[in-house]
Amino acid sequence: MSRLFRDVEGSTRCPLGSVICIGAFDGLHLGHQALVRHAVARARALGVPAVALTFEPLPREFFLPHDPPPRLQSAREKVEGLWALGVEQVGLLRFGARLAAMEAETFVRRVLVERLRAREVWVGPGFRFGRGRGGDLALLRSLGGGCGFEAGEIAPLTVDGERVSSSAVRAALAAGEFAHAARLLGRPYAIERRVMRGRQLGRALGYATANLGFHGRRPALSGIFATWVHGVGERPWPSVSSLGTRPTVHGVEPLLEAHLFDFDGDLYGRRIRVEFVARLREERKFPDLPSLAAQMDRDAAQARALLMQEQRRASA
Repeated sequence: MSRLFRDVEGSTRCPLGSVICIGAFDGLHLGHQALVRHAVARARALGVPAVALTFEPLPREFFLPHDPPPRLQSAREKVEGLWALGVEQVGLLRFGARLAAMEAETFVRRVLVERLRAREVWVGPGFRFGRGRGGDLALLRSLGGGCGFEAGEIAPLTVDGERVSSSAVRAALAAGEFAHAARLLGRPYAIERRVMRGRQLGRALGYATANLGFHGRRPALSGIFATWVHGVGERPWPSVSSLGTRPTVHGVEPLLEAHLFDFDGDLYGRRIRVEFVARLREERKFPDLPSLAAQMDRDAAQARALLMQEQRRASA
């Protein structure tokens, strides 16, 4: 049986029961990790599978298609992160008009009880679900009494007095506060994608780039950055990256372009991870390509210097 499922309806996946955690899990920050690890521990204690239920697209993306919230990670990154935390099965449920209109009680009966044979259900603080956000922890506990499962909520997680949340991570990234974001995430912020072919304009300007797309999703940050690229060599590769719509060349869709310093090779089709270290400046439109190229020279020099300083600090 596949470890991933997308549909609300279908055959029973956990005939002996399961422990379920539910959430958007965008970013898989420390708060999400605490919820998932708790569910995994309870599943181990009961001898049943741990299941994470999440949604794609995110509910807020469905309800606000023209102004979607920034995404912290792709669906693939999220699913792989949940597996790495010990979850046996991930329900990446298709969130559309049908699921949005489903009453909370129906969701409990069809998904938690019939598909997954829930024995315990765990959620984060303030969790709501179902049509009009009509379901909450109290409803889960009320229905669980007659359906054979218990429901619980983990306490909010704080770091340095701040509640950990996806919104707090997004705010830190937008401000270029990567050390702060890393404290909330429990790891440095990075974007992982497969390298795609671009217009090769960077190559013509002397800055060949590995291009990563977002497939209609809105990234959580924009600008020019000093970065490390993972997945190219034995060590992280120093680089300077641009994330934005490339206004100088009339771009529309967001694109992450990573220029790897002193790299000579073909990365097309390879999955790489770009780790953000420092924000150099915001994206802006230049009057012509020579002006853009001159600024790229300055950006590259600044990124090299910053990354060399970080290497020296790390080795001291």
